[in-house]
Amino acid sequence: MPMRPFRLGLQIVSGVIPLLLLAVFVFLTAYSWPAIHFNGLRFLFSDTWSLGNLYADPVARDGYQVAVGARYGIWVFVVGTLASSALALSIAVPVGMGVAFFLSEYAPARLRAVLSQIVELLAMVPSVVYGLWGLDVLAPLVLRHIAPWLASLLHVVPFFAGAASSGYGLLTAGLVLALMVVPVISSTLAEAMQRVPRELRESCFALGATRAEMLRKILLPAVRIPLIGAVILALGRALGETMAVLMVSGGALNYLPSTIYSPITSMAAFIASQLDSALQDPSGMAVRSLAEIALVLLVISVIVNVVARLLTYQVRADARR
Repeated sequence: MPMRPFRLGLQIVSGVIPLLLLAVFVFLTAYSWPAIHFNGLRFLFSDTWSLGNLYADPVARDGYQVAVGARYGIWVFVVGTLASSALALSIAVPVGMGVAFFLSEYAPARLRAVLSQIVELLAMVPSVVYGLWGLDVLAPLVLRHIAPWLASLLHVVPFFAGAASSGYGLLTAGLVLALMVVPVISSTLAEAMQRVPRELRESCFALGATRAEMLRKILLPAVRIPLIGAVILALGRALGETMAVLMVSGGALNYLPSTIYSPITSMAAFIASQLDSALQDPSGMAVRSLAEIALVLLVISVIVNVVARLLTYQVRADARR
């Protein structure tokens, strides 16, 4: 009997989370509905965003009041978001796994405790701090050293050829995001490795396996599901990161990146940078279009989590066979 109120309370609290997500989705859909109807599918696949003439009287277009010359297309921002997140994960996943392997299997006990604390502290650093570091340290480093080295090494690959016009762009944004999400991956994976029974490791060594073989054949398969979860958590932070990307991405508008050194803009960073200007639109369509961007970003995040859940189910099903 005493457990029933407690269990009921837990069920209520756990039910609040999906209700909050649904409430956010409903609010964004309702608020941006005029923009959804006005923009149509061209909103997703057009690469032109223009607030139009905010000082002239709004005009009627397709039954809605909009600023003169206003056009709303976000394909550039979708590409910038996905490209910077993909680049960040391609760097952060192997680095995070390496850090987790070292903390779990190679580091001495005292050093492991110190490094684990440092990794956890890195995860708590505010994003604006990473942005300032990227602005003052990483961007000049990319311009003077990293970009020329990559261009000379991978000049046969068109996306890496050419020269960086500035230190701000896709490469710098990807590196900053990678630094931000590495602690998420490494700390989650290291904790999962610590929960793997010691007997599995000892039996593998007893059969003559090396430590590298034990990591590859015993430890890594045992933490596949936590690894998927860690990667999805990292991707979620990379997709939604705002200030750090805004400060180092270059603020590209109305053109797609042609190389890894090109300026970009992510959806979250663009909302933050354009909100003040959009509020000056007397028709209100600009703000509603920004809300539509937020809705698209929310849908992408939900799709990513659903795919991760399906992968987790598949991994568990394969493990049972």
